[in-house]
Amino acid sequence: MANMKSSTQGVSVPALFFRFKWRISLTLSLVLIEAALTLFFPLAIGLAVNDLVDDSYAGIIILAGLTSGLLVIGTARRFYDTRAYSGIYRIVASEMVDREQSKGTDVSTISARSSLLTELVEFLENSLPEIVTSLIGVVGILVILAGINIWVFLASLGLLLIVIVTYWITGGRNLRLNAGYNNELERRVDALSAGNRRGIFLHFARLMRWNVRLSDLETSNYFVFFAGVVALVIFAPFALINDDVEVGFVTAALLYVFQYIEGLVTAPYYLQQGIRLKEISGRLSSD
Repeated sequence: MANMKSSTQGVSVPALFFRFKWRISLTLSLVLIEAALTLFFPLAIGLAVNDLVDDSYAGIIILAGLTSGLLVIGTARRFYDTRAYSGIYRIVASEMVDREQSKGTDVSTISARSSLLTELVEFLENSLPEIVTSLIGVVGILVILAGINIWVFLASLGLLLIVIVTYWITGGRNLRLNAGYNNELERRVDALSAGNRRGIFLHFARLMRWNVRLSDLETSNYFVFFAGVVALVIFAPFALINDDVEVGFVTAALLYVFQYIEGLVTAPYYLQQGIRLKEISGRLSSD
């Protein structure tokens, strides 16, 4: 039992990563290859357009090869992911339940924490690959845009700074709201077991009140972010056309801008998820 307790004292994304580093590293390696191939898609499309204008099929052949590589790597990774993370959850969830039972933790709290643990493992399986892909995409796109048009690059960099500053300012409040939400969530089984209709109603009312506060904060951040998105979308075509860029590279640059926006659109969700997981990790690792 002592070994089991020590293996679960630090239940967090970094702790799980280092404990199961070989399983997770393999899937992340496939993610990196997949992200790198995805990064060159718009550029390959732009080259294909330019080659077709010159009656050449070289760009189309490159595009077909890129697509085929993505298909093979993406399929292999998804087959492996499900099996790897199912095994991780089976091990860690069993250990967490044994640890909590040895401490005399009530069933309602154990039930709630097993659900919270699911969020950590699902983050590793589903969200972490998307975060890695987004990070590679954002950095890679900025580098490519700098080579195509410096003004579009600077405008895109400005949008990234808006996201960073907005969530740096609101991060503390976000963490406090998530703590309140999870505190109420752990009371659910007790509220349902009591069988008091008013108590059950008040529990769900309090839970939704925390949810509304989280949603209001996220909506405020969303408004600031999308004001920057609108400005970038309007500015980019003018900057590219006035710079006399080849038609294929104009197409590629606009595709990169929209791909970049798509990557940043998901960033607030992952930042919110990271804040929530930080609070969950502290809860699961507490004595």
